[in-house]
Amino acid sequence: MTEQTEKNAALENSIRKENAAGRKSAKRSGISVRYMTVTAMLSALAFILMFFDFSVPLMPSFIKMDISELPALVGAFSMGPSYGVLICLIKNLLHLTITKTGGVGELSNFMLGAVFVFTAGMIYKRNKTKKNALIGSLIGAVAMALASIVSNYFIAYPFYTSFMPMEAIIGMYQAILPSADSLIKCLVIFNVPFTFIKGMVSVIITMLIYKKISPIIKGNER
Repeated sequence: MTEQTEKNAALENSIRKENAAGRKSAKRSGISVRYMTVTAMLSALAFILMFFDFSVPLMPSFIKMDISELPALVGAFSMGPSYGVLICLIKNLLHLTITKTGGVGELSNFMLGAVFVFTAGMIYKRNKTKKNALIGSLIGAVAMALASIVSNYFIAYPFYTSFMPMEAIIGMYQAILPSADSLIKCLVIFNVPFTFIKGMVSVIITMLIYKKISPIIKGNER
């Protein structure tokens, strides 16, 4: 009788473990499907936001401001830094269908956006507090601004010179600041602060809306 009881207890314990494992697997599967869906939606939104660009004062007219990194930053905070990078990638792959830069602009945009959201997302992931999200975003924006020097100097501007002389490009900067007489000066004086501000605009909006939309993304809405 005792031996049979022990067998029954062992069987019940095994069934409970299998059920628990099944529930965990189903939960992971549900999260995966939800995250893929949300990633697609945020990528589409980021792509749409690329069309709402505008010129800003004290910058050459060919440099535009947009907030298309905003959905990727939200994704990096809510689902993880890899999802933020994925959103940046999909956004630019979509934009390739209408590119006017042979993919160079999209490559540069992806690199900068990925640096921004991955850095911010990784720092936030270590300790998920509002303070850490702000610190991560600030560091991410700085990293993106510094990366813009490399991206523009070696990728974007060499492409621009295929249809516009470098002297003409620098001349557009000099019309604003005559002492900006070399490409590296133009990038440091103009593009670095511009890129940082561009990142911080997305950060400010994210901080305002994240608490409200995070439960929806994660499936915890009530």
